[in-house]
This record gives sequence, structure tokens and C-alpha cells, in this order.
Amino acid sequence: MTIRIYVPKDACAIGCGADEVVEAIEAAARKRQQPVEIVRNGSRGMLWLEPLVEVVTPEGRIGYGPVEAGDVEGLFEAGFLTGGAHGLRIGKPEEHPFLAKQTRLTFARCGIIDPASYTDYRAHGGYRGLERALQLGPAEIIEEVKKSGLRGRGGAGFPTAIKWKTVADAKADRKYIVCNADEGDSGTFADRMIMEGDPFELIEGMTIAGIAVGATKGFVYTRSEYPHAIWAMEKAIEVARAHGMLGVNIAGSQYSFDMEVRMGAGAYVCGEETALLDSLEGKRGTVRAKPPLPAHKGLFQKPTVINNVLSLTAVPHILADGGEFYANFGMGRSRGTMPIQIAGNVKFGGLFETAFGITLGELINDIGGGTASGRPVKAAQVGGPLGAYVPTWQFDLPFDYESFAAKDALIGHGGIVVFDESADMAKMARFAMEFCSVESCGKCTPCRIGSTRGVELMDRIMAGERREANLATLTDLCQTMKLGSLCALGGFTPYPVLSAMNHFPEDFGAPPHRLEAAE
Repeated sequence: MTIRIYVPKDACAIGCGADEVVEAIEAAARKRQQPVEIVRNGSRGMLWLEPLVEVVTPEGRIGYGPVEAGDVEGLFEAGFLTGGAHGLRIGKPEEHPFLAKQTRLTFARCGIIDPASYTDYRAHGGYRGLERALQLGPAEIIEEVKKSGLRGRGGAGFPTAIKWKTVADAKADRKYIVCNADEGDSGTFADRMIMEGDPFELIEGMTIAGIAVGATKGFVYTRSEYPHAIWAMEKAIEVARAHGMLGVNIAGSQYSFDMEVRMGAGAYVCGEETALLDSLEGKRGTVRAKPPLPAHKGLFQKPTVINNVLSLTAVPHILADGGEFYANFGMGRSRGTMPIQIAGNVKFGGLFETAFGITLGELINDIGGGTASGRPVKAAQVGGPLGAYVPTWQFDLPFDYESFAAKDALIGHGGIVVFDESADMAKMARFAMEFCSVESCGKCTPCRIGSTRGVELMDRIMAGERREANLATLTDLCQTMKLGSLCALGGFTPYPVLSAMNHFPEDFGAPPHRLEAAE
């Protein structure tokens, strides 16, 4: 009897030796004349257990991890093909506390299906959303998205339905759907995991968006540093076309939509939607002034929907189960679930999808297990390199847009980077300012010049030179950048700097009390 074994083809798993594990399993099986079928799935999101090898048994899929190539002979000897006992055995992955505590909608299939299999995707509920969308029509699709309360998962949290309605109402001979998969924030990997582990979900979401607004062409703009995601997306697009789910008359309907993948060249600023559009058009990625908004004049000056991967992959579930079902999750104006990425100095790093409202402390201490170093947690940066440093005394903060905004913080793309007590927050704040100066497109003065002067000021402060006066000047500079920058790169860089100054003044050589803004 042929035994089916799942070994992730996720970039994290490959980096941890998954390909070598596959070779070792094949060699051990040949040696024993045991037929095996190896399926390269996506990651379940428990990254500390990668490569996580799963064997299909009569009791279900049994996981073992983290598996190295050198462990394989021992696993075979222990009878792992039938779920045998071994030190690496974790049991059924879905029963592991890290997964059992989650509410998985967007990531419901990730790590379970073969990402390249159209049949597998359909068997696990794929394309139910598109089928209902074809029955509803454009206006009712947008109404369902409105009922769901879905907001942009890329950082700004703008209501998705409003953006779609604006493009739908625009008059033009051509419209576009652009997926911003330029995932450049530190501590984030959800976009990559979806593209590698469930690419048809993104295809389905973009197709529904195209039908809703009248667009016939879509682009996935992603990083050249994501070769495995690019391969998986291009393969899935090819398969979807072959099954009539992309191209002319989708699924035999009156609607047509096709898409392709485009690679960026590594500029962080191209995660900003208008710089992304310039890059997509073959130009240098430079931020555009608004108005006009991309919804009116976007790609090639045509009305364009620009959404993040996580926004678009939420759409199939909203259409399949209804907007009201999705809105039942979450709190306040933050509805649905958020795939949160836990990284940095943390014991159990990975992807945790849950409804909005869980506290930061629960995520870091209960789910993440505290620091990997064993030292006390000092702070967490939430929302990427432009996110604020949140101190432990604010870890009761609910994970939702408004709660974070009230504390001059942001949830961004849902990335959390944990720091222990050994971290020097002045150095981390300097890094944020230097990052901005390096990555600035240079179009606006507050970002281009402000970040450069900011680095110089921080060097003087850290050297003990006129510390009080320079701290006051730095605070004023941050306010200028927040209010005067053309885009979020310059506008959000002050968040990590000011939060570090306010919460950890002792790291700047100041007395341990909150620093006030200069008059």
C-alpha cells in the first residue's frame, strides 16, 4: 500500500532542510521497498516545528517535527509510516494548542492541501465564493463585502467596499485589480505563506474583485526575494486557466478576467500603492501625490483597485458564507480575523489567525511562549519597521485598529517582533530612522531630509552631546515628518522613534520618565 507523506515546500521549511528530508524519505522508502507518495504542501504556520512532516494514517494525519534528514532513518525504524511513537511526534497537527486556539478562515487550507492541485482546492471548499459571486452580480458582491466590515489588511485599514464601489462607479474603457504582495515589513510572512500554500485562494479573491468592479485584468506585484511564492502563483494561474477559471467567460459566465505575476526590484517604498503602480508601469518607484486617487487614476491612469493579499484572500470566505457571518468575528470597527505573525525573540514563532480583540500579551506570552532567550520581554514592535515599540505595561492592548491608534501605534500587516530586556531601544529607534533615510524615494523633503537629519541627531544624543536640546529637536522633527510627509514611509517613521523615547527614556540617557514634546 502506498503511504502518503506531506512535506512542506514553504520557503521557511526549505530553509530548514525540507528538500533534504524529502530525499532522505525517498531513499529510506526505496531501501525498504515501501511505496510512498510525497505531497509538497504549504506550512501550517508552526515555524519552530519546520520541517513538519505529516503521515496519512487510518487515524488521520500524524505530524513529526522539526525533522532533519538525519532523523529519517530513526523515524522509519520507529514505524512513523503508521504513526509510531518517536521523540519528534506531535500527534495530529490540528490538535496542537497553537493551531487549536486559532480561528482559521483565510488560512483554513494552508498546510493541508497540495497548493498546485485544483482538485484539492475544490475538495476543500475552494471556488464556493466565486460561484456565489457569479449568481449575485457586481452590486451585490460589493454589498456583501460592505456587510462584512472588511478593512485593508495591508496597514491603513481602509474599508474595502468603499474602494471597490469607487472603482465600480468610475467610467473607463479598462480597469485593473492590483494585489500588493510586496511584503517587506520585518516580522511578516503571511502573504508569502498564502501564495506558497494556497495560491488559488488569491486567484479566486482577485477574480471576485474583478467581477465586482468591472476589471478584466489583474496583477500580483511581489518581491523578487520570493521565488517559491512566484513559482507557486504562476503554476496556479496556469492551472486555473486550464480549468476555465481565468480568461474569457470564467466558469462559463459572461465575465472575463485574467492575471499575471510581476516582480519588484527590492525597494521598500514600492509597498506604498502609488510607488507600486509606477514600478508596475516600468518606472522608478516614486510616490505620487494624491489626488487623484488610484481608484480614479491608477495603473496606466485607469481606475484601479489596490488591495493587499490578506484583504483579497478574505473575500472568497465572505462571499461563500456571507458578509454577516464574517462580521460576527472581531470587535468594534475591526471585523473578521487577522493572520498575526509572531516573530523576533520569541519561543514559538509562527502564524496565528484569530478574531480581532485578542490582547498583545496573550499573543506574546501565552501563544508565543515568551522570549526564546528566556529573559523577560522588554517590548514588541507591531506593524513592521514603521510600527511603534509597545512596552510590556501596554500588553493589555486589544489587537484592533482603533485601540492601537489610540496609543499612537498601528497594527499594519499584523507582524509582531519581540525584544527581550537586553535590547537597546535607542539603537532600535536609530535603525528605524536610518531605514527611512535609505529607503526614501526622495520625492518629499520631510522624509528625504528629515530622516537624514534624524539619524544625525540620534548619533549626537547617543554620544551624550547636548542631550536635552537634541531630544527636543528630534521630537519636533518627528512631528514635522508625521504631518508633512507625502506617504506613510516618512509619516510613520516617527512612531518607533517617539515610542522608544517616551517609553524607554533611560536608553537615551534621560531620566526614566515620559519625555514630553518640545513646545
